[in-house]
Amino acid sequence: MAGIVSVNQLVKTYDGGFQALKSVSLDIEDGEILALLGPNGAGKTTLISVICGMVNPTSGTVSVGGHDIITDFRAARQLIGLVPQEINLEPFEKVINTVRFTRGLFGKPRDDAMLEKILRQLSLWDKKDSRIMELSGGMKRRVLIAKALSHEPRVLFLDEPTAGVDVELRKDMWEIVRDLKEDGVTIILTTHYIEEAEAIADRVGVISKGEILLVKEKAALMAQMGRKELEIELQSPLTEVPAALADYALCVGDSGRSLIYSYDTSAERTGITKLLSDLAAAGLVMKDVATRQSSLEDIFVGLVEDAQ
Repeated sequence: MAGIVSVNQLVKTYDGGFQALKSVSLDIEDGEILALLGPNGAGKTTLISVICGMVNPTSGTVSVGGHDIITDFRAARQLIGLVPQEINLEPFEKVINTVRFTRGLFGKPRDDAMLEKILRQLSLWDKKDSRIMELSGGMKRRVLIAKALSHEPRVLFLDEPTAGVDVELRKDMWEIVRDLKEDGVTIILTTHYIEEAEAIADRVGVISKGEILLVKEKAALMAQMGRKELEIELQSPLTEVPAALADYALCVGDSGRSLIYSYDTSAERTGITKLLSDLAAAGLVMKDVATRQSSLEDIFVGLVEDAQ
């Protein structure tokens, strides 16, 4: 069954021949949080812009809630809220009027109670009569979110929503995202803060050079592709790995006081038991051991490097 957003064989080629999207296919499920990761120029913003009707595709199809974005664009766009990267707001307008105007653009009747709920949720209610120019950068981003939610969309796109936002405001925004998910809103976000995607996303998509490299449930992705590192702290420092341990592809840690061994947790044998035995046979004395799970960032970097 197709998701609430269905992208099929989507291609976007700009004048001059640059192909920003190369046959992208993607289904986004109702009510999920999908984190779309990729380096600068990967095609993230172009993909969002096509789905939201701001850029025309060269070929392929996109539907939102069963409505084609070309042949039934009004119904499709009605279901979408977008928080763009750029802050583009009328500086002299009041916050409440800015949000109220956006709701009206979608043909929605005036509903001040609903707008109050949104502004309170975003900690903007006490700023409702302030002019946009009087707000901080973080507060302006909250206004962008309020505008995107003003017409009660079922799908919310967040394109780098925490860029330039301080840590405290960033944490507040992700709490808001969790609340929206509980309300049944489908959320697609792009972010350079990969730890945020790791903390909040249900699924992760990786895009590079206009192509989707994978889309997978976060937990399954990390279980399948994640690796662990065993760091062995030594009693005495080393300058190089002893020849007797060359087969383990060990790395010497900082100051030569540790050896780092990478292993696959899903493998039948990790090799740790034999490594520790050979370590002792080589005359090395352990002081401590610790393990570290590879992060989503490690997986992301590896995927993108492999795609180069």
